[in-house]
Amino acid sequence: MSFENKIKTRLLRRMGEAIGDFRMIEDGDRIMVCLSGGKDSYTLLDLLLDVQQRAPVRFDLLAVNLDQKQPGFPPEVLPEHLRNRGVAFRIVERDTYSIVKRLVPEGKTSCAVCSRLRRGILYNIAVEEGCTKIALGHHADDIITTFLLNLFYVGSLKAMPPVLRSDDGRNTVIRPLAYCREADIAGFAAEEQFPIIPCDLCGSQPNLKRARIKHLLEDLEREIPHVRASMLTALGKAVPSHLLDPSLFDFTKLSTGIGDVEAELDLALGHTDSAPALVAIA
Repeated sequence: MSFENKIKTRLLRRMGEAIGDFRMIEDGDRIMVCLSGGKDSYTLLDLLLDVQQRAPVRFDLLAVNLDQKQPGFPPEVLPEHLRNRGVAFRIVERDTYSIVKRLVPEGKTSCAVCSRLRRGILYNIAVEEGCTKIALGHHADDIITTFLLNLFYVGSLKAMPPVLRSDDGRNTVIRPLAYCREADIAGFAAEEQFPIIPCDLCGSQPNLKRARIKHLLEDLEREIPHVRASMLTALGKAVPSHLLDPSLFDFTKLSTGIGDVEAELDLALGHTDSAPALVAIA
């Protein structure tokens, strides 16, 4: 088996596991695939096209690109790629670039403003197109990084959910690449020679907090090879009684009882002889 086939098989297997674990796709879904021109969204679309042929349920795909009028953006690249793949698509033109440049002071990170504007537009397009799901290209490394950003900078135990219902109830966001490693996606995108379009907003900004977290993870991985898999597994195994949030667990109703205190402490502190089963992203 060639390198390309092996890496695609691994990505498809992990995507299938994520779709199954969180019931991301159901019979009759019309899925809007958000295509930015980056490696993640190209890979997401390619894999979903494959899943569409194999899945026991029937669903439709619509690729949507938001042309934000960034200087130098090549408007012909994505339509040509999508036509060659025989994919239904829509290009939406909105000058959010000028808005972001006007609202964000020089030297400040524009990701939050850009993301909020983009999200609002895409949510409305999904409703216009009758799409039941919106597929985003966030992968396991994005989820882990977001968790650490919230932990270190915000003071919240929060990451990117694999399935998210919008506040107004109109849209459902899914992340089929939730179990996929960025390294695999990068390798696959390089093999496929996707026509990558760089982002001139967030992609051109140095010293982002996200980049700092990425470097931290790389350092940790040299000492703890499976640290990413361990963190992703942990996000799916929250124990509210061992955290500090009284809204998740009512500590005031705990009463004195009889038990094995030593065993309970070992479990709480992770002092067990057997290693936990990790999500297969290593």
